[in-house]
Amino acid sequence: MKILSRKLLHQLSFKQAIRRCTYSTGKVSDFGQPTSASHPQLMKEGEITPGIATKEYISRQKRLLELLPENSLAIIAAAPVKMMTDVVPYTFQQDADYLYLTGCQQPGGVAVLSHECGLCMFMPEPKPHDAVWQGQIAGVDAALEMFKAEEAYPVSKLDKILPNMIKRSSKLFHNKLTATPTYTDLETFQNAAHVRKVSDLSLFTHELRWVKSPSELKLMKESAAIACQALLQTMLHSKTYPHESMLSAKVEYECRMRGAQRMAFNPVVGGGPNASVIHYSRNDQKIKDGDLVLMDVGCELHGYCSDLTRTWPPCGSFSSIQEELYDLILQTNKECIRLCRPGASIRQIHNYSVELLCKGLKEIGILKRDAFRLYHQLNPTSIGHYLGMDVHDSSMISYDCPLKPGVVITIEPGIYVPSSFDGSERYQGTGIRIEDEVLITETGCEVLTGSMPKEIKHIESLLNDYSYTKGMEAATV
Repeated sequence: MKILSRKLLHQLSFKQAIRRCTYSTGKVSDFGQPTSASHPQLMKEGEITPGIATKEYISRQKRLLELLPENSLAIIAAAPVKMMTDVVPYTFQQDADYLYLTGCQQPGGVAVLSHECGLCMFMPEPKPHDAVWQGQIAGVDAALEMFKAEEAYPVSKLDKILPNMIKRSSKLFHNKLTATPTYTDLETFQNAAHVRKVSDLSLFTHELRWVKSPSELKLMKESAAIACQALLQTMLHSKTYPHESMLSAKVEYECRMRGAQRMAFNPVVGGGPNASVIHYSRNDQKIKDGDLVLMDVGCELHGYCSDLTRTWPPCGSFSSIQEELYDLILQTNKECIRLCRPGASIRQIHNYSVELLCKGLKEIGILKRDAFRLYHQLNPTSIGHYLGMDVHDSSMISYDCPLKPGVVITIEPGIYVPSSFDGSERYQGTGIRIEDEVLITETGCEVLTGSMPKEIKHIESLLNDYSYTKGMEAATV
C-alpha cells in the first residue's frame, strides 16, 4: 500500500491524482464532499467547506498547536457511522472538532496534529464495492491536495505509524467522546493512558471554537435567518394545521428549502400542556383551540447551528392569563438581552433572570411561599448557552467566563407549569419560552433572530391578517 507525502503528490499531475482515487461525473471530479469545482453554487475557489477558506483551517490548526503543551500529540477521530439496521445507516453527522480542524465531512478518518509533523491524516481506503453502494470517499490524495495535510496515509497503516508518534510525545490529547478503537486499542495508547498521559482535547478545541471568526459569524447569521423565516411560515400556517407533527414537518421543510442541510435537533412542538415539558419531542398531539404552542427549532447550515423558540396561540389571540405570563417572559427576555455585552457572563445574566421571574411570578400569584425553591420547579434551566457548531457549543467553557466579542449565546427565559403543580389551576399545564440568538459585539450585542416577531400585538396581527387574507383568497376562487 503506497504512502504519499505532499512533495510526492506534487510530482504527479493533479489530473492523474484525481483520476486514480475519485469518481468522475462528466468532467467534474467527486471527492465525496462538495468542492468549488463540483458545487460552484455553494463554494468559492480556495474554500474547503462552504464559507470557510483553506487558510482559516490552517490557522485553526496553528492556534491549537500554540495552546498544546510542548512535545504533545493531538489525536482527533472522525465520527463513526451509526446504523439503524444491519444495512441502513442513520444520517451521518461529523464530529465537530474533526470538522473544525480538517474540513473533512466524511467518516472513517483519524487526524493527528503535532508540533513535529503538523497535520497528519489517516484516511479510509476507497473500495470499488463501497463506491458502487455509497459513492466515492476522500482518500490519501484528497487529504494532501484538498485538506492540505503535511502527511497522509491509509488508515490501515495507522497501527504501524501512530505508535512511534505516541512514543515520541510526552502528552496525548484526543476527542474523548468520539474515540475509536482504531487507536485506543493500540498498546502504546493504552500504556500512555495507564500512566495518565492522555487527556481530553475538548478543553482546547472548545476554547478555539468559543469565539467565532467573521466567516463563521456569516454562516451563523445565515443559519439564524433561515430558521426565522421557516418558523414564521410555520406560525402563519398553524391555524390551518393545528397538529404538532404537521408543524414539525412544515418547519423542517421550510428550513431545507432555504438551504439548510438538516435540523440542528428534533423540533420541540408542544401544544397546550405539552409545552410544559422542556425537551418535549413526541410531536404527536392535536393542538386544542385556545391552547398555546411552543416551538423550539434550529437548523444546521454548513456545520453551524441556529436555535430559537417562540410561543403563540394558533387561534390568533392570547387569553388574559396567557398574556399575563407571556408578558413576564417577554420582558425578562428583553432585560436579559440588554445585559449581553463584553465582560458579562451567562451566570450573571441567569441570576438576574431568576430575580426578575421570581418577582413577577409572586406578583402574578403563582409563587407565594418559598419562592426560590418553587421557582426551580417551574424553570430548572439556564437562561442560555453557547451556540456554534453544536447547539450547546463549547460546553467546556464555564458559564462564569466573561463574554467576548464574537461569542454567540442564547437568551431563553421560560416558565413551565406542569398540570400537577400545586398552585392556581388556571396556570396549570402552561409552558412559555422566548429564545433568541445573541452575538456579543465590541459595543454590546446583536440579536441574530431579531427578525422573528415576539411582541403580543405583532404576533396576533400577523396571525389574524394572514388568516383573513387566506380566507379572502379562498372566497374568490
